[in-house]
Amino acid sequence: MKYEKIHVCPNDCIIYWGKHKNNISCTTCDTSRYKKIDNLEELGTNEKKKIPAKVFWYFPVIPRLERLFANPASAKLLRWHADERKKDGKLRHPADASQWREIDSKYEIFAKESRNIRFALSTDGMNPFGNMTTTHSTWPVLLSIYNLPPWLCIKRKYIMLSVLIPGPKQPGNDIDVYLEPLVQDLLKLWETGVEVWDACKKEYFNLRALLFC
Repeated sequence: MKYEKIHVCPNDCIIYWGKHKNNISCTTCDTSRYKKIDNLEELGTNEKKKIPAKVFWYFPVIPRLERLFANPASAKLLRWHADERKKDGKLRHPADASQWREIDSKYEIFAKESRNIRFALSTDGMNPFGNMTTTHSTWPVLLSIYNLPPWLCIKRKYIMLSVLIPGPKQPGNDIDVYLEPLVQDLLKLWETGVEVWDACKKEYFNLRALLFC
């Protein structure tokens, strides 16, 4: 699967993406996009030789949803909450919750299509080096799919790594800067949707999604 390597201001002000894609310095703090090179002769005029001061990684969500629906078994599982869930009033799955029913009543068109995705977003800092004495905080942003059965919702196969924010310092309140590409994809999935092939039903349909929690 493809990913995007996006430059970011060292002070977490902006990302060099969208309207700031071609900027060479931060519009907020005026910090350079690239690291300073002592030997300018080595750098020359080749942009590829410039080293970004900070980068993070974005893993587009829509292509992975398309891959899931291209598999007949996975496409069927993504309708489990509507077709196979036991509905006896007991709370076993997020679809049994009052929040789920409230969304169904408020957005009836969205609710009519059982294949529409409901995401849960989670993030936390981790030390990728496995050394408790090292102060390092890398932040993965994960998406879980609540359409799936409860025994599959949190399985590694179905959890999507959407953003990887590098350390060594945690982003803190500036984490929203890094979420901009993900927010754009989620807005597209909510407002207009995308045409996706359902390998189980053998048909194209307009897939939409929302962030449930």
